[in-house]
Amino acid sequence: MKFSSFMYLAGFGVKTILFRQKKPILGTVIVTDKCNLHCKHCSVNNITAVIHPYGQIKQEMQQLYDMGVRILFFCGGETFMWQDSGRNIRDLVIEAKQMGFMIVNVVTNGTFPLDLPEADLILLSLDGDRERHNAVRGDTYDRIMENIAAATSDNICFYMAINQINKTAVRDVCALARDTKNVRAVSFNFHTPYPDTKELALSKEEKAQCCEDIKYMMKQGAPVFNLKSAFRHLINNSFPTPCHQCVVMENGRLSTCGRCIDVPDLCSQCGYFFVAEYTLLFRGNIRIIFEMLKTYLKYI
Repeated sequence: MKFSSFMYLAGFGVKTILFRQKKPILGTVIVTDKCNLHCKHCSVNNITAVIHPYGQIKQEMQQLYDMGVRILFFCGGETFMWQDSGRNIRDLVIEAKQMGFMIVNVVTNGTFPLDLPEADLILLSLDGDRERHNAVRGDTYDRIMENIAAATSDNICFYMAINQINKTAVRDVCALARDTKNVRAVSFNFHTPYPDTKELALSKEEKAQCCEDIKYMMKQGAPVFNLKSAFRHLINNSFPTPCHQCVVMENGRLSTCGRCIDVPDLCSQCGYFFVAEYTLLFRGNIRIIFEMLKTYLKYI
């Protein structure tokens, strides 16, 4: 991370904590909900299967920038399926950097070639070892690993949603992140139980065991891009929601925190680690502040 970016983000954090501001710093643009997979835990793929046009995406990026957002995510659907007017997701990342966004990340299922060195992180969904990942996402594990090996940069971060299918594979994914070329880190979420996927949700005890597995693997040198200080809050769902510093833009509609905010009672069951981490950060939790500084400077 550039020193100037660090200072800007640090200043934002200080002002947010001192003055209880609710301005956003992290924004997500949904470029499409079209996806080539039909994962068992996903409730947001292929609802419209519309690829949003370049002009609209650019306008949404500018709107977020003007609001003060400086950390930008491109999400889907599957982001690498986005194409319009001769442009692809790489062109959007480059344009976002030129626009002034300080950190630009892309979320992908990893089934397309990973030629995206301009992104700060490619958050690649890997949901367990071969058996459990394929149980969640179909027969894609080997293709993903081939794409990782052939990637043009080492900016890949595994992105695992822990659920009833893959809860025993946390250590496997940590070890793979540690030992695989081109993979910088691994980031976790607990499954957030949308109404059609409630059966995949974890109990409090199961969440606690997964956090113990993550902590154990961190001691073994696994590069985990999450904050241990937030684990107990995630286990008990005791962190404040929604996160006002995060916004999502999809087809011209701006949502605070995430697309799921309008689903009744879902916020109280949130499994997103970053939501816990950011809400606790901007409430001035000292342990979170220092741990986040250490983690972000290491992996971004």
